[in-house]
Amino acid sequence: MLEAITDSIASIWNVFRSITVSDIIDIVILTYLIYHGIKIIRETRAQQLVKGILFLVAFYVIAVALKLQTMRYILKLCFQWGILAIIILFQPEFRRILEKVGRTNLSPSQLFGNNNDNEDEVTRIRDCIDSVCEASQDLSSTKTGALIIFERTTKLGEQIATGTVLNCTPSAAVFGNIFFPNTPLHDGAVIIRDGSILAAGCFLPKPQKEELIAKQLGSRHRAAIGMSENSDAIVIVVSEETGTISVAENGELTRGYTKDSLRRMLIQRLVPEQSQDAAKDTSLAGRVMSRWKK
Repeated sequence: MLEAITDSIASIWNVFRSITVSDIIDIVILTYLIYHGIKIIRETRAQQLVKGILFLVAFYVIAVALKLQTMRYILKLCFQWGILAIIILFQPEFRRILEKVGRTNLSPSQLFGNNNDNEDEVTRIRDCIDSVCEASQDLSSTKTGALIIFERTTKLGEQIATGTVLNCTPSAAVFGNIFFPNTPLHDGAVIIRDGSILAAGCFLPKPQKEELIAKQLGSRHRAAIGMSENSDAIVIVVSEETGTISVAENGELTRGYTKDSLRRMLIQRLVPEQSQDAAKDTSLAGRVMSRWKK
């Protein structure tokens, strides 16, 4: 008994001794890919696909063990042609996965170590955020429905083509005119690019997980979730029934925002970290100078 335990410990030790740096890197990368693969397919049709594939594999193992020749032949055909069928049936899921993999936050200034951000662009984005937050509060107080999209890495050309191009400077008054009931553009979405209102009256895709969405949510909320599933955009929704301000991101909807909490969230998501740090330093310097003058 003791010899068996000693041999087992020696075998395990030999396995650990044989592990190289390449093996560790290989395991880490594989673990990372598996983790994010599970995260991407969770609560989608692809999750049911994985369950079906695992069931077929288990059934194939049983067929081999019991020497069921006919079942083995049929399952082999399923595996040979199944990949093509999966690609055709689950094309939207694969497209969304590839879009998520292809998203990157790297900019030329980050790649080459240049921290000289475009101050005009950052200022324009901050002003736009302030206008959106003010408009959201005004629309919420009057229970006027609204749908506002901040475009990020994924370009929304398909949705822009369904609306009316405005290319104007955002303000609370402009948003109020766009979403005023019974106006031509009030039913669609406003798309913001680089701190400017690019288009209004845009139509958005349906959500992939529509059966999982609460039934009390209206068409605007469902469109917001669908848009956030198909891109990395941040979508703001104002309910015309309750006046609640909600935000959709990565297929998830969070509700109950105020003007201040919405502004904090948008700045965190849309303004580069270097600019946020610079703004904090400027604010701190201003407070110090104010106290020194006193």
